[in-house]
Amino acid sequence: MKEIYSALIYKPILNTLVFIYNNISFGDLGLAIIILTILFRLVLYPLFQKQVRYQAVMQRIQPKLKKIQQDHKGNMEKQSAATMALYKEHRINPLSGFLIILVQLPVFIALYHAIGRVFKPEILADLYSFITKPAAINPLFMGFLDLTQPSYFLVGATALAQYIQGKLALGATQASGNSNDPAQKIGQSMVWMAPLITVLVFAKLPAAVVLYWFISTIFSIGQQILVNKQLKANEHRGIPETTS
Repeated sequence: MKEIYSALIYKPILNTLVFIYNNISFGDLGLAIIILTILFRLVLYPLFQKQVRYQAVMQRIQPKLKKIQQDHKGNMEKQSAATMALYKEHRINPLSGFLIILVQLPVFIALYHAIGRVFKPEILADLYSFITKPAAINPLFMGFLDLTQPSYFLVGATALAQYIQGKLALGATQASGNSNDPAQKIGQSMVWMAPLITVLVFAKLPAAVVLYWFISTIFSIGQQILVNKQLKANEHRGIPETTS
């Protein structure tokens, strides 16, 4: 399994990063990471878009799910049938959220390993024969940010970006209008929890890894804005929110 992961995911990502560093980013590793992150998000755009819509739609139909539970309390058969009918109306596959995350996880891990290990001499053994081996990797982004060291400024910027993304995601669910709904309360808590977790997890990691997460979060903000506009337009036209 490790060999399959390395051959199909890790090595292609690592070699793409080094190729960009050698030929496109003018020997700036930070710029190479930004380009790689954007390429990664573009390739997996449909998956990320589906995940964002899935989360938004699931949050927005929580009041309907709660009503089904109340209307059919004590009758699990009717409750299950009504729930499945609601899922069908909104084109929701209950397993799709988990599957989307599962598909992305190996790529996230490979990106983390590639960015985190790009400075180490042993990466040369993982480069393809047609990829030029750089004599050394310049760790400075834009000539001043050392990507091998933690950057509290970059961590703070990433936490702020995640807060903005969380607020946008929460805004996509507030059309349900019930501020006392447990699902919305959880969403409100996550607006603050996600940035806090980001600070705790990334505070001591190399800035190279944090830079990837920052650019990815900025990309997610753009996707969330698009999804929010689409859901709002559908709401005005009376079209049920769907994940497709």
